[in-house]
Amino acid sequence: MTVTLDRHGSVAVLTIDNPPVNALKTAVRARLFDLAAQIEADASVSAIVLCGAGKLFVGGADIAEFDRPPEDPTLPDLIARIEAATKPWVAAIHGSALGGGLELALACHARVASPGATLGLPEVNLGIIPGAGGTQRLPRLIGLAAAIPVVAERDMLDTTRAAALGLVDRIIDGPLVDGAVAFASGLSTLPTPARSRPLQDPGPAFWEAAAARMSKAAKGQTAPPAALAALRYGLDHAVEAGLRHERETFLSLRSSAESAALRYLFFAERAAPRPAALRGVAPRDIASVGILGGGTMGSGIAAAVRNAGLSVVLSERDPAALEKGLGTVKCIFDAAARRGLSTEAEATARMAGVTGCIGLEGLSGCDLVIEAVFEDLAVKRAVFADLARLCRPEAILATNTSYIDPRAIAEGLPSPDRFIGLHFFSPAQVMKLLEIIPIPDTAPDVLAAAFDLARRLGKVPVQSGICEGFIGNRILKRYRAEAEVMLRTGVSPADIDAAMRGFGYAMGPFEMQDMAGLDISFMNREAARARGENVPETPGDLLVRAGRKGMKTGGGWYDYAAGDRTPRPSDEAQQIIAPLIGPRTSLPADQIVERLVGAMATEGQAILDEGIAASPAEIDLVQVHGYGFPRTKGGPMFQITRKAKP
Repeated sequence: MTVTLDRHGSVAVLTIDNPPVNALKTAVRARLFDLAAQIEADASVSAIVLCGAGKLFVGGADIAEFDRPPEDPTLPDLIARIEAATKPWVAAIHGSALGGGLELALACHARVASPGATLGLPEVNLGIIPGAGGTQRLPRLIGLAAAIPVVAERDMLDTTRAAALGLVDRIIDGPLVDGAVAFASGLSTLPTPARSRPLQDPGPAFWEAAAARMSKAAKGQTAPPAALAALRYGLDHAVEAGLRHERETFLSLRSSAESAALRYLFFAERAAPRPAALRGVAPRDIASVGILGGGTMGSGIAAAVRNAGLSVVLSERDPAALEKGLGTVKCIFDAAARRGLSTEAEATARMAGVTGCIGLEGLSGCDLVIEAVFEDLAVKRAVFADLARLCRPEAILATNTSYIDPRAIAEGLPSPDRFIGLHFFSPAQVMKLLEIIPIPDTAPDVLAAAFDLARRLGKVPVQSGICEGFIGNRILKRYRAEAEVMLRTGVSPADIDAAMRGFGYAMGPFEMQDMAGLDISFMNREAARARGENVPETPGDLLVRAGRKGMKTGGGWYDYAAGDRTPRPSDEAQQIIAPLIGPRTSLPADQIVERLVGAMATEGQAILDEGIAASPAEIDLVQVHGYGFPRTKGGPMFQITRKAKP
C-alpha cells in the first residue's frame, strides 16, 4: 500500500510508504487525493496528520516521471485539495522533506518536526524550479529574505532554523506521530493557509542585490534566476498568478536540454557509489589512513580524509619536508574556517587528528596507506616493497598514480589482493572525482572498501580498467590533441578557448595548460623520446624550450602580468610556434565545440569498447567531476547520444 490510514481517536494519520524515499509518484498522489476526499466527508475525523514511513517524510517527486506527460492527479491538484480542507492537516516531518515533499508540507495547515530534520527545495539542482507552489507558499511563511536562498540557492533548513523562521510550528522531541496527534488535537481553529498570508515587498535594492548574487552563483544555469523571477512574479501579481507562472516555468524548464542533462547526472551520481558487482560484499574496515608524500596532492588527500573523520598519518622523507606538508594541511583547514565552511574549533580538531612521521615505519598501524609520491615506477615499486613488509597483512595499499600501470607497481608484492589504485584529483580536498583502479588480484572487500571510502569522503567514485591515463587522462589527451590539430591548421588558442568557455567550461584547453604548467606534459614527452619512442615535436615543446612554461613563468600560450592570472594573447608565443602552425584561419565557435566534444566522445566510445569503463554515464561523471565538463551539458557521451536522437 502506498499510503496507509490509521486512527488515533478523532485524528486520522496518513502514512506515505513508498520506499526508499517516499517519492510522490502517481499512485501515491492518487491514493492521497482519494483519502483526502474520504476524510473530509467523515464527520468523526477532526484533524489529519500526514507523515512518512521509514527514515524520512518525503524525498520529493518521482524524477522518473519527468520524461512523461503530467499524470492526474498532479501534485498541484493534490496540494489544492489539502489546502482547501475544512479540517486541519498537520505535516509530521522527520528525516527529510525535500522538493515536492516540502511543497506537500507547505500545503498543510501546520508543520511539526523531529530534531535533526532537513527541509529544502533543491529543484534548481535538476535544472527546474519548484512546480507545486514552493516559490509562492514558502516566502509567505518565512519571508522573502529567508526563502530566496532555499528556493534559488540550494540552502537547506534544519529543524531549529525552520522553527525559528516559522516554517515549523513545533519541534517534537519524543515520538513524532504521538506528538503530531497531540498537536493536531489541540488546534481549536483552522490555521490560515500559507498561500493566504501577506507578503511584503522589500524594495528595489533588495531585488537588485539578490539578482546580482544569483548571477554570480548560477554559473550559467537557467533555473536559479528563473526561481528568483517566480518569487518576484508572485509578489507583483499576487499568489494565483504566481502559482500559474511558477507551473508554466517548471514545465518549460522540465522539457529543456539543461534539465535533461542534470537529471541524467543525478541518476548517475546516485548509482555510482553502489556498483552492482559489489552488492553483498562487506568492505574491509578503514579507520586510520597513512599518506605517503606531503606535497600538494598528498596534503590534499590528507585533508580530505581527515575531513571525513578518519585519523591520518602523513609520512615524508625528512623533517623539513614533513613540516612543510603538515603546514599545508593546516593551511587547508584554516582556509576552510576563514570561508565559513567550518569553525576554528573544528579546524583545530581536524588538525589534531593528523600526525606526522619520518620514513615508513610510522605507517605500520594504518588500515589504508595511500602513496602520493612522484610518477616514477622504480620509486613507487620500492615504496610498496617496504610497505608490504611493514604494514599489517590486512592493511590496504593504494597508489595515487595517474598514468603508470598499477599492475607494474604491484608486481612481485606479497598479498597483491590488498593492492588498488586510488586516483585523486587536485586539489584533492575539493575535487569530487575518485577513479578506482583495481588490479586483477584486488580482493572484492578491498574494492568495496575503496567505494566506501569515496562515500565517506563525499566523492563520486568511478571504477576504471587499466590503460594509459585510465578514463580521465586518456580522454584529456585526446581532447588536447584535437585542440592542437585545430591550432596547427591556423585556429588561434584564444578562439578555441573562447569557444569552450562559451560552451560552459571555466577555461579552455590552452588556458588550462598554462595554469597546470606546460613543462609537465613536456617532460613526459621527453621521457618517451629518451626511451626511443617516436614523439613528434609539438608547439608546446617550442614554448617550454623558450622558457614559457605557463602562468608560473609569466607566459605560456598567453602572457600574464605579475600577480595577474588573466591570459592575454601573446605575439611572442605566436612567433615561437609559427614553424609548426599553418596560415591564420578561423572556425565558428559551434564547430570548435563540436570537434572537441566529438573527439572526447569518440575516445569515450573506444574506452567502452575495450571494457575500461562500464557505462557511458561513468565516463560523463569523470568528465564533469574531474575535468570541468559543464554540468548543464551532461558530459560528452550524453551530448553525442542526444545529438544522435531523431
